[in-house]
Amino acid sequence: MKCWAGKQWEGKHQKGRMSYRVHRLDVNMEKDSEKLEIFLNGLRGEVIEIIPNIRKTSLGQIYGMTRKIDFLLIVERV
Repeated sequence: MKCWAGKQWEGKHQKGRMSYRVHRLDVNMEKDSEKLEIFLNGLRGEVIEIIPNIRKTSLGQIYGMTRKIDFLLIVERV
């Protein structure tokens, strides 16, 4: 079972199972590469996956010409 705690999902420990956290990191990919690096280096566990949320806002973006990443979901094994 998972519960929402601020900007992260926390899995409950179960006997014989691994525990995961899912963090949401709001980013501007043009400016926040250092913010992402600092966040990743500050995690205690192993990063399993990084999932970008891609937003389509303008007509050009809808037809696939350009896209913007709103936030990243980062799955951490603790």
